[in-house]
Amino acid sequence: MKKEKQSGMTFIVKTITNLIIGFMLVFGAYIVLYGHITPGGGFPGGVMIALAYILVTLAYGRRVVESMISGVTGSIADDIGALVILILGFIGLYIGGTFLFNFLPKGTPFKLFSAGYIIIYNLAIMLKVGMSLYIVFLALAILQRVVTTRDETKEDKK
Repeated sequence: MKKEKQSGMTFIVKTITNLIIGFMLVFGAYIVLYGHITPGGGFPGGVMIALAYILVTLAYGRRVVESMISGVTGSIADDIGALVILILGFIGLYIGGTFLFNFLPKGTPFKLFSAGYIIIYNLAIMLKVGMSLYIVFLALAILQRVVTTRDETKEDKK
């Protein structure tokens, strides 16, 4: 009986990935949601969430992660993040006369909802940055596979 090639890395890497992936996602969400109160925001939170997906891709293989979130879905999420940023900017232009004018009321300082629309903006940046990094990683992984396969076929012809 022919053994199927197992995708991904070793059992140890997969176990450690399973242990830390939840912490990475929760910490990324924390960085995004509390970015207006503490150091952080949409960019570092998006990077943390993208790194979580990249870690799962490295541990289990590309096909496992693409079953959760495909390149097309990532691209759509990336576009939604950019669209939300543009909508917030144009609402600010319409209401206040400047791009990204904070038009929502500010709450109590140092509370979660204390910065107007900054949380919405951070979530949009998280989508934009996180999905962009994930898509770039997928594209590089696919390109590496194509180049490696092409080089192997050239060697086979020799």
